[in-house]
Amino acid sequence: MTDHTPDPALLAKAETLTEALPYLQRYAGKTFVVKYGGHAMGDPELQRDFAEDMVLLKAVGINVVVVHGGGPQIGAMLKRLGVESRFVDGLRVTDAETAQIAEMVLAGSINKEIVGWIGQAGGRAVGISGKDAGLVLAQKVGSAREPDRLQGIERHVDLGFVGEPIAVDRKILDTLLQAGIIPVVAPIGIGADGHTYNINADTMAGAIASAMGAARFFLLTDIVGVLDKQGELLTDLDPAKVAELRADGTITGGMIPKLETCVAAVQSGVDAAVIIDGRVPHAMLLEIFTRQGAGTLVSCTPRGR
Repeated sequence: MTDHTPDPALLAKAETLTEALPYLQRYAGKTFVVKYGGHAMGDPELQRDFAEDMVLLKAVGINVVVVHGGGPQIGAMLKRLGVESRFVDGLRVTDAETAQIAEMVLAGSINKEIVGWIGQAGGRAVGISGKDAGLVLAQKVGSAREPDRLQGIERHVDLGFVGEPIAVDRKILDTLLQAGIIPVVAPIGIGADGHTYNINADTMAGAIASAMGAARFFLLTDIVGVLDKQGELLTDLDPAKVAELRADGTITGGMIPKLETCVAAVQSGVDAAVIIDGRVPHAMLLEIFTRQGAGTLVSCTPRGR
C-alpha cells in the first residue's frame, strides 16, 4: 500500500508560510530601510542571502531601501594608495584626498556590486548616493574629542570632510520604489557649501528611515544584538530603557551610537528599529516573519513582534 503521509519537511515549510501570513499582511505596502555592512558584505554566501532577502521583500509588496557602508573597503584602498587612516571617536579623519577615495569606493565599486547581487537574485536595483537628486543635504561635523595622553587633556580634532545629514528629500526614492526598483544608497552627501561629505552609514540610514516614515529600520551588524550583563539577548527596548542601560554601563563602545541612531529614528516616526546579526543567513526574514524574531527591537512602545 502506498504511504500518503506528507513529507515532514514539506509540512514544516507550509507551517512556516502560515506563520508568516499575518506579517505579510501587516507589512504589505510598508517601507523598510536596511543598513547593510559588516562581515556580511565580505562573504559570498551571505551576499547572496542578503540579495535574495531584498528581492523577496519586494516581491511580497514591501518597499525596500538599502543604505550600505564600506569602511573596511575604504581602509583597504587607502592603504593600497599609501594614504594613512586616522580615527577619532570612531570617525575617519577625512581630508580632500581621502574624501575623493571614499566617494570612489562607496558610490562606485561597493554600490554597483550590491546592485549586481540584487540583479542576479532576480530583482531590479539602482545605485545612487546622497548627492543624487538632492537626496541628502549634509553639514560638516564640527569636531571630535581626542585624548592627549602625554598632556592629560582632550584635544578637539577637525574631522575634515565628515558630515551628518540635515535634510532628506525623498522624492528620488519614492520615484524608484513606485517603479518597482530597490534603491541602493551610498553614504555620501553634499553640503550647502558645495563640498562632498562622507557620512556614517548608520546615521545616513537612520535619517532616511525617518524621512520615509519607515515601518522598520534594520541595522545589520556583526553581533547578535544588544546583550545584558549576563550575555543574554535583549529583544525589546524603548528609549528610556536604552538610557538606563547606557547609564549603568550595560551598553558601551560602538553599540552606543547604533542605539542612539535607533532611538532618534523611532522618536522621529519610524515604527521600530532592529539591531540584527548580519552573519546569520536570512536573519532579516527570521526577524520579520517569525514570532520569536532574531534581534533587538527598539520602539517607543515595546509590544513584542
